Amino acid sequence: MEPPFPVHPPKMSLRTRPLLLLRIEAAALVTACAYAFGRTGVSWILFAALLLAPDLAFAAYLRGPRVGAAVYNLAHLGALPAAMGVVGVATQQATVIALALIWLAHLGIDRLLGFGLKSPTALSDTHVGRN
Repeated sequence: MEPPFPVHPPKMSLRTRPLLLLRIEAAALVTACAYAFGRTGVSWILFAALLLAPDLAFAAYLRGPRVGAAVYNLAHLGALPAAMGVVGVATQQATVIALALIWLAHLGIDRLLGFGLKSPTALSDTHVGRN
């Protein structure tokens, strides 16, 4: 009798490796943000100083995993810095644009390293698997 699955798993192509695709996408996001940030004329010192700022949301875990996950996910949701960037462009405020790009770059770096949005079950449970 044949086994219910192939003895040798099928060779995975790039298109069938979603985590690799997400990391490639994240690298493109970081690259685009760094390039665009350089065009704002804002100091790179600000970029370096604020790059890890969204991770301050980890402090919300002091209130428990449900609150911690909710606050962390809000700080790591791409829609917020994207909206901030739109506001910056609409008002022609280079600093607002730069802050949005720093925030988006942080999100890209997190995804590039394999970190995802948190589940309230455990800090290590994310939308991309266990960290």
